Amino acid sequence: MTNKRIAVIGTPGKWSTEVLADHLEELTGFRCVVDMSEVVLELETGRLRYRDRVLNELDGVIIKKISEIYSPAADDRIRMLNTLEADGVRCFSSPGQVGRLINRLEGTAALADGGVPLPPTRVTESTEAALAAIDEFGKAILKPLYSTKARGMLVLEAADGPQANTQKLSDFKSEHGLFYLQKFVHLGGQDLGMVFLGGEYLCTYARVGDANAWNTTINSGGKYQHFEAGPDLIELGRKAQSCFSLDFTTVDIALTDQGPVVFEVSAFGGFSGALKGCGIDAAQKLCRHVLNELEQNR
Repeated sequence: MTNKRIAVIGTPGKWSTEVLADHLEELTGFRCVVDMSEVVLELETGRLRYRDRVLNELDGVIIKKISEIYSPAADDRIRMLNTLEADGVRCFSSPGQVGRLINRLEGTAALADGGVPLPPTRVTESTEAALAAIDEFGKAILKPLYSTKARGMLVLEAADGPQANTQKLSDFKSEHGLFYLQKFVHLGGQDLGMVFLGGEYLCTYARVGDANAWNTTINSGGKYQHFEAGPDLIELGRKAQSCFSLDFTTVDIALTDQGPVVFEVSAFGGFSGALKGCGIDAAQKLCRHVLNELEQNR
């Protein structure tokens, strides 16, 4: 057992957060789960406090969940954690890299710059341009910049006509401000989560959708299954995750008639899918990876 003190930034009581804390406690004898909503940054000292603990005195933190609901406020939490990293506390993954994936536009723009195949995508504040994109695509997914698990997403079809779509766009804009539209791609009932640890391939699971839902998320009735990915597909996932420097990540991939496309790279997901779909305890592997990194860099 090592004496390293590593906290989990997450949601107290949530399985993915607590399973990390459980493994860390088993490996180190130390347990600390940090809820960012209670963290205090002292700008004059640079100290980050959580209740009676000074986080700057830790050996490291694992960022499992920055917020239950993604929003611009999550960026402020990332900035607070940046001060922790600047003070020499190892963060897994680096807050700067996690922050690039909080905003959907920044994350997918990085993938596009890296030459990763994506569904055709249009980003605009113009309702007229958004209607033109829907007509071009025939069927489109309208996505908030800050969301997970398909929350807040809408399916818009050109066949519904400009009047109906204009109303939907207007309602969406009043809440979100910007239109992020992707061409609807047929998933064939499943999409894939490809898991990487320290940049190395770990496994691939499939999310198999409910017949009544347009998406395959677990929130919409999807189920996890193991998927045997071939070398070309693994290389695509590796290319996508290499656009970011993350200690643990899952790449969401869809197999379409035009070939595989990447939807996004996640800074947080994958524990449940790896365990239920592939029988791999990715949380434990991440904890061991973190301890190895801290030992090598002490």
